[in-house]
Amino acid sequence: MILQYLDAAMTTARYEMIEDQEPFYGEIPGIQGVWASGETLEGCRENLVAAVEDWLLFSIARGAEIPAIGDVVIEVPHRVA
Repeated sequence: MILQYLDAAMTTARYEMIEDQEPFYGEIPGIQGVWASGETLEGCRENLVAAVEDWLLFSIARGAEIPAIGDVVIEVPHRVA
């Protein structure tokens, strides 16, 4: 399910050029705060995959709600005290 979520997230990725040492910028709409940059578009894409993966695993560990992307949904079980 995690790989499906990453694939779905990357299909929604948006990229743009910025004035920076790493001029390629990418983000995933609907996932606030997840972005990456790179010296090349491919480098930016690789960094963005890593950023989404880190965010997803951190969110799962915290038990945070994860927004659906298309029809891909990850439901995090609630912690039992």
